[in-house]
Formats: sequence, C-alpha cells, structure tokens
Amino acid sequence: MVKVEHHFDFGSPNSYLAWKVIPEIEKRTGVAFENVPVLLGGIFKLTGNQPPMIAFGNIRNKPQYEALEMQRFIARHKLDAFRFNSHFPVNTVQIMRGAIVAEMEGVLPKYMEIVFRAMWEQSLKMDDAEVIRAALDAGGLDGAHIMARIQDTDVKERLIANTSASVERGSFGAPTFYVGKEIFFGKDRLRDVEEEILKQK
Repeated sequence: MVKVEHHFDFGSPNSYLAWKVIPEIEKRTGVAFENVPVLLGGIFKLTGNQPPMIAFGNIRNKPQYEALEMQRFIARHKLDAFRFNSHFPVNTVQIMRGAIVAEMEGVLPKYMEIVFRAMWEQSLKMDDAEVIRAALDAGGLDGAHIMARIQDTDVKERLIANTSASVERGSFGAPTFYVGKEIFFGKDRLRDVEEEILKQK
C-alpha cells in the first residue's frame, strides 16, 4: 500500500484548508493520510524561507491573486466555516507540541479537529495557554494534562526531529505532502497528490 504523509502546522490557513479536503481524497482513493506534526517556524529557520505575507507582501498584485485563489478553493470545496484568525500570526509551538502528545496518546485526529477549528473557524488566540486548555476541554480532551505534557523533553525532541526530518526530505513550508518518495507542496497540489496515489496503488 502506498504511504501518504501530510506534514502540517496549525498556524497555516492552507494547512486547515487542505485538512478539510483530505477526507474526500481518502474516500475516493481508499488510502489514509498519515498526519505528521511539524513546526513551520522551525522549517522557515532551517530553509531560510519566510511567511508569504513577508516574502511576497510588497509584490504588486501577488497578494491579491493569492487571496483570490484561496477564495476559489474555499468556494470549490464549500468550506464556509473558514474565518481568517484575527490574532494571526499565532506562535504555534505549544499547540504543535500538543499534537505530538496527542499522537503519542492515540488521539491525534480528535486533537487536530479541535485545534484547527479553534484556529480557523473560531478565531481563538491559540498561543495563549489558558485559551488552548479551555478549547481542548471544550472539545472533550484533558486540556490540563496535554498542556503539562508539552513540557516533557521527549515531546519537544520529537517535534524537533519531525521538523528536521521533513526539511531533509525536501519540505520548505506547510502543508507538504509525500506520496511514497514524491513531494507536493500546498493545498493547490492536492489534485496531483490524488493522481499520484492512484498511480502508485
């Protein structure tokens, strides 16, 4: 069976939009995606990359076009719940470490649903420890337990290792997808991801 990976960070709106569409692709292909938490800030540091709002913010017409493409994607997939986070940019170190904890404890899918919605539907300030805890509690997870565990050395080290390994494989941003050895960057490559999955099955 072909292995498909989704390297994500909650701080990327495009990671949220891709996450919403992935279940459709899984259903059509019969192949489940493996979600891999990475730290986008760490990827930027290791690759010399910058957030698009900084890298392209002064280029005439490009930010407007990118906004148009996002709206087209949202409309195509009927993602009406999306709201751009009013606290953006959000430091995601805590919630990405939380994703590692959730993965270790077998609740990553539920954790991702809670945090992605908190970030990109509810517009919560998800770098505030108390806001994070409350959101996790409201979603049915033990917020205090997860927030305590994000300080554990093994959790911190796994997130660092995930991030470094992702860069070594070719990542420079999020979301990044791997279908076997093939790399695809961004939500706009999901059609290519699906084609590659079918080709490798």
